[in-house]
Amino acid sequence: MDTLSYKTISANKNTVDKKWVLVDAEGLVLGRLASQIAKVIMGKNKTNFTPHVDCGDNVIVINSDKVRLTGKKWTDKTYVRHTGYPGGQRFTSPREIVTSKSSTILIEKAVKGMLPKNRLGNKIFHNLFVYEGTEHPHEAQQPEKIEFKL
Repeated sequence: MDTLSYKTISANKNTVDKKWVLVDAEGLVLGRLASQIAKVIMGKNKTNFTPHVDCGDNVIVINSDKVRLTGKKWTDKTYVRHTGYPGGQRFTSPREIVTSKSSTILIEKAVKGMLPKNRLGNKIFHNLFVYEGTEHPHEAQQPEKIEFKL
């Protein structure tokens, strides 16, 4: 007697349908944007989501320099890192990161913090491509533009 009427279908590397997605970050709030991007990169927006497989899409984010932070987060929020030496704790604010390095780091840090902390999370993170302007070198992949309802 067969009691199961449905079989669970698990996606694998051969059956996954990976697409290229374009996101315009102009005027969007950083945390809300990052959570939506993390869902798309992990593949949680697809019906065949499998937690142990890279089944998400490749995401291209443009206009990362025009992303918003609410309140006084430009000056009051702190990113903490440690050099590995005694007393080596270093603090930076988003304003310092944007002026000294690049505004793409803000989106990358926010999305990386929302991904799983394992080998699959590290692999999935490489499906994110962030650019400051409107130009990107991925035109050959014909990315599909999506809008998030934030």
